[in-house]
Amino acid sequence: MRSAILLLILLPVLLWQTGCMKDVVPSDALTTETISSSPEGLKNAVNGAYALLKDHVPFNGTTDDNNMYLRQYFQLSDFASDDIVCGQTTEDPLFYSFSLGHSPTQTNTRYFWYISYKIINDANTVIEAVEKQANPDATTQQMLGECYFLRAFSHLNLLKLFAVPYTQNPAAAGVILRTSTTDPGQKARSTVGEVYAQIIADARKGADLMSQNRGPQYASREAAWALLSRAYLYEGNNDSTSYFAGKVIDAGRFSLATAATYPDLFAKATSGSETIFCVAFRAVDDYRKFGSIASMIYSDGNSGWGEEFASASLRDTMAANPEDVRWKYIVPLKDDNGGMQQKNGIDIYYISKFSGQDGSPTLSSPIMFRLAEMYLNRAEASAKAGKTAAALDDVDQIRANRGLQNALYHQQLPAGKTVLEVVLKERRIELAFEGHRSYDLYRNKLAMNRTYWGYHLPGLKQSDINPAVNPSGYANMIVQSTNPRTIYYIPIDEIETNKLCVQNP
Repeated sequence: MRSAILLLILLPVLLWQTGCMKDVVPSDALTTETISSSPEGLKNAVNGAYALLKDHVPFNGTTDDNNMYLRQYFQLSDFASDDIVCGQTTEDPLFYSFSLGHSPTQTNTRYFWYISYKIINDANTVIEAVEKQANPDATTQQMLGECYFLRAFSHLNLLKLFAVPYTQNPAAAGVILRTSTTDPGQKARSTVGEVYAQIIADARKGADLMSQNRGPQYASREAAWALLSRAYLYEGNNDSTSYFAGKVIDAGRFSLATAATYPDLFAKATSGSETIFCVAFRAVDDYRKFGSIASMIYSDGNSGWGEEFASASLRDTMAANPEDVRWKYIVPLKDDNGGMQQKNGIDIYYISKFSGQDGSPTLSSPIMFRLAEMYLNRAEASAKAGKTAAALDDVDQIRANRGLQNALYHQQLPAGKTVLEVVLKERRIELAFEGHRSYDLYRNKLAMNRTYWGYHLPGLKQSDINPAVNPSGYANMIVQSTNPRTIYYIPIDEIETNKLCVQNP
């Protein structure tokens, strides 16, 4: 059992009763006073908050190799989608994303909730220290802006996993807003709409404060604009989505990877032409078989478990264009005779978007915002605003740089397709395995069709499946956007210690 489900109850209330940042390297002993009095202390404090995105932080008194913010973020997002198929049953709690058999006690959601609020608390600590200064210089304001970005980013990701989309019900229970180190531990969940308002306010303030470029591994003004474009897209605010996407596109700092450079974009994320913001991993951060993001979706035979694969559904969506360079990240495992290898009746197509940095099969610097998403955000907003030509032009910008110059739309819709269908299809292919797919469907009130064999169908075997006869007759084959299990339970630690926090149904 790779990640035992621990039932020892945390006391997260304590996190909000201290102004010090604990268990963060390299800023363990920093206080608000040393942050405000030392430029190096300030930088270390901010860098310590970034480190929480990739470090294995002790949780419930132990360090588990499977507990890492980004590993949980991508697994909780993508393993619940129709882009990745589950190759076998497992005691790792990642299985619950496939099966929808969620529990308030599952370790991965509990850790993600805990570490998200730890990042938020660290950001709040820096914000409060810096805002005591009378006339902070540009470097200090940059650090302050980065913390506003991290607070917005963390709240947005929590909202995606633990609350219904804004487009379904902005008055529904969202997550707990934490905007001060002195927030009471006993605090109710804000509404989805209230959390979005805070996310947008923080991202706007961060953008106004940031004027320096520390590299794509740190937040920037453009990263805050990218976050605003995403948040406004999720809200359904078409004008603001397009406005902030356009600001990133027109900034002149980024360019779309070409068909020649795209295959190396994710292995060389920190120098990639599209990378707006990534989390930089180094060789020392290569967790290999245990705990890396790639470990469950890729294996070279020595590193990685390689138990989850690119789904038949996604491959069918891409099948019309074998020349598409995005196939590079879907790697078939062949036998010595060139035949497809299978696991439990499932064709093995590994996923390599989180592999290849410095030649390692389990190392990458995951990209959280990139230029292609900005084109697709603007395209979706245009589609919903009735601007068909503009939407298709943005889609063609992507396709022209993915080896599809002979398969452009040229402002003409395919027969029987809406412009939104075209945009969402392109979004699925371009952003596959990057944490978007499930939310893209459910925020658009669309069902997810998982009518293919895999272990998202608990209790069945391959011979039980006959979708031609009864495509929706098995649990978890067709997931409606209103299904309560499209979001996760609030972790038991919060429910048990914060009596004002209500549980998801």
